[in-house]
Amino acid sequence: MESYQTDFLNTALESQALKFGSFTLKSGRQSPYFFNLGYFSTGKLLSTLASSYAKAIIKSELKFDILFGPAYKGIPLVAITAAKLAELDPENYGDIGYAFNRKEKKDHGEGGSIVGAELKGKKILIIDDVITAGTAINEAFQIIQGENGIVAGCIIALDRQETTADSDKSATQAVSEKYDVPVIAIVTLNDIINILQGKIAPEEIKSMEAYRANYSPKN
Repeated sequence: MESYQTDFLNTALESQALKFGSFTLKSGRQSPYFFNLGYFSTGKLLSTLASSYAKAIIKSELKFDILFGPAYKGIPLVAITAAKLAELDPENYGDIGYAFNRKEKKDHGEGGSIVGAELKGKKILIIDDVITAGTAINEAFQIIQGENGIVAGCIIALDRQETTADSDKSATQAVSEKYDVPVIAIVTLNDIINILQGKIAPEEIKSMEAYRANYSPKN
């Protein structure tokens, strides 16, 4: 287990970005845990978050030119992660560009829907918090393709490792296979269970193990 993964989960617990109990998801499933990246809401917490994303990217050795954050949650993520990459590994990532989309096209000034680096002809890494049904990620692919960019992969904070409502594959597996790109995660549900042994109540671990048994992909 990497130290950045442990640091990320410890910080998620301290900030209550990761909570345990009973939560109704959009899918209607009752989940024993819930993750909300919005609770990383101070400079100190954001610094840990940026380091976690950056170190996961560096470990992956994935080659790309531009980091892209889908509006709105992806906007702060892409900025802090691009800066942290340049800080941690300036030789390989110091010149990585970043960009994000506007929800509504600008019809004055320079116009357009993209802010930041130009995507045309560039290899793009998409950054987001989680993939559930894959809707936001699919929209990001469409935006990038519309700008004639090339998606090199995706980086997310948490892979829940559970099947979607209409498939026996997880959302991350579905996206990876559909677009033939890697999906990198800072942590997975397996990591939560393994890293937090002894740090949270045994009942909470058992609930997550049962949830994993019910909804994890079979392949």
